[in-house]
Amino acid sequence: MCWMECRVGDVLRGRRRVRVSAMSLPCSFWFLLLFGAGGLVLFVHLQDLSEMVQQQGPEAKFSGTTRQTREELRSPIPPMQFPAFEPISPGSPEHDPDSSQVTKRHRKLLKTSPVIRHQRNSFPSSSSSSSSLSSSTSSSSSSPLPSSRQGSWDRLSHMQEARRRLMKEVCTKYRSKISRTVTPQSVSRIYVEDKYKILYCEVPKAGCSNWKRVLMVLAGLAYSAQEIRHDDVHYGNHIKRLDSFDQKGITHRLETYTKVMFVREPLERLVSAFRDKFESPNTYYHPVFGKPIIAKYRANATQEALKTGSGVTFQEFMQYLLDVHRPVGMDIHWEPAHNLCSPCLLDYDFIGKFETMEDEANHVLKRTGAPRNLTFPSFKDRNPGAERTSSGIMQRYFAQLNASDMQRAYDFYYMDYLMFNYSKPFKDLY
Repeated sequence: MCWMECRVGDVLRGRRRVRVSAMSLPCSFWFLLLFGAGGLVLFVHLQDLSEMVQQQGPEAKFSGTTRQTREELRSPIPPMQFPAFEPISPGSPEHDPDSSQVTKRHRKLLKTSPVIRHQRNSFPSSSSSSSSLSSSTSSSSSSPLPSSRQGSWDRLSHMQEARRRLMKEVCTKYRSKISRTVTPQSVSRIYVEDKYKILYCEVPKAGCSNWKRVLMVLAGLAYSAQEIRHDDVHYGNHIKRLDSFDQKGITHRLETYTKVMFVREPLERLVSAFRDKFESPNTYYHPVFGKPIIAKYRANATQEALKTGSGVTFQEFMQYLLDVHRPVGMDIHWEPAHNLCSPCLLDYDFIGKFETMEDEANHVLKRTGAPRNLTFPSFKDRNPGAERTSSGIMQRYFAQLNASDMQRAYDFYYMDYLMFNYSKPFKDLY
């Protein structure tokens, strides 16, 4: 065994200096000392490396991908894979015929909002997801489509993206006035079809009866939409509503199902509702709405009119609608569509229009994997002998009003006109 001698030093005791011989230490002691010091240095280095990885977080695992790709990996897959939107010139065949009908107020909104200008070409597709949708549509999308049909699908997809993009712009502009909490009340008009994972928001007088028939067929409650009666559609409670689920069930369906709503030119929808509920026999609307309307707005009303509530005129109905102190509350048939469906809160995957209902509804059905033999019905639900309410019919009804009431009616539905990109119904409106 080798020995090593080391000098400890000098020790002073009083005024005498005493030489002290250091004790001899074995080599193994110094080897262990050096080994321990090396291990301590290695431990500190590994600790620093571990802290660095923890600070980087999960993105450190995707060091070979871009930040955008990593965000996509964390984002859910939208239930409808529409082609990416590209601006379409007004002269192109894919141009949305209603996209050029933008009011001056809307143009001013777009010009004065830096948020909207920045986001016009940067909105992503829907954040909701549905893993079953891709599998349900794989059979129909695996075979190549005829060029004419593919062109129609592309046109509808581009048109749809334009509508959703405009909706996001308007919602961004008015976001401070919009609730951001999903409550049972905000989803009370939404119907659920679990098999094909569809959520449909009911807008009365915009094809809702036939949409309910389609949902009943998809749910296996009927073989065809044509055989379902009106009363079974509206009073049978055959279709579940979203507010019938608990909060977890509501949230799950909103995140994973395809959300659909259809709208209609607001004042045409209003006139359609008036003709249906007040010009035709009705055991509910005449006594519940007609009687208080006649009592408040008709001078020298007869006892028969006060008793039955029948015969409400369009002028009386508009007085009721525009009165801040209505004698009876609102009704879903003339409630603005954006109040019924909360599109700024729920981010719909498809916003269709009544004016092009058949093509767009069938487009939705194909995209959600519905049976090929199921097509959207086009028959008139009530009063089939009466002429459908058109723009011309709506103009004739509003010709009974003065310019001030026309303006007030337009203002009442202004958000619907703005959100769903409908043009002004009359000249000289501001």
